[in-house]
Amino acid sequence: MIKLTRPTCPCPKALLDGNYKHPTNKSALAKSANFKCMYCESKISHVNFGHVEHIKPKAQELFPELEFEWTNLGYVCDRCNVAKASKYDADCEFIDPYKEDPGTHIEAYGALVLERDASARGELTINELNLNRTDLVERRDMRIRSIQKAINAAMRAPNAAVRQSALNEICMEIAPDKEYSLIVEAFLKHKGVLTSSTTCGS
Repeated sequence: MIKLTRPTCPCPKALLDGNYKHPTNKSALAKSANFKCMYCESKISHVNFGHVEHIKPKAQELFPELEFEWTNLGYVCDRCNVAKASKYDADCEFIDPYKEDPGTHIEAYGALVLERDASARGELTINELNLNRTDLVERRDMRIRSIQKAINAAMRAPNAAVRQSALNEICMEIAPDKEYSLIVEAFLKHKGVLTSSTTCGS
């Protein structure tokens, strides 16, 4: 999960008309999430339609008044959407990547995401959304292995300039539109490829 920026609602009339799934608005949410699930960072647009998620549940006993509120909508995969359902704890809310930096509450260790500094909200979000489910961890691990192969190839380059150019290209894999960018960034820092002085793409 990474920090996201919410765009201006492109079609507010749809919300006023009681349609939170309007294609134009859904497309804007998908784009703002880099066409990834806002929670697990899986690319979803190429395999299914994705879901418009209510960050605070729209259930009658919770927040029905927020059903058509733009700031309460996000773009998620079906797995995270089903896992979250109408769960809500006022004293320990799920992380909202549009309103805060998820890195305050979660961090990556290899293919796993864990709560940072004993964050209760990080732990709740990870556990309730099942962000370490087996198939997700396996996909993250495949991504890490692919990055490792690229690092190995770069380190075997015949000269320093070629090697650095290849490493800079690898650093581009932490871009927000890349799948599991949180995991990749942590891995590259662990490997010493990504440092405070690294300039990606230079």
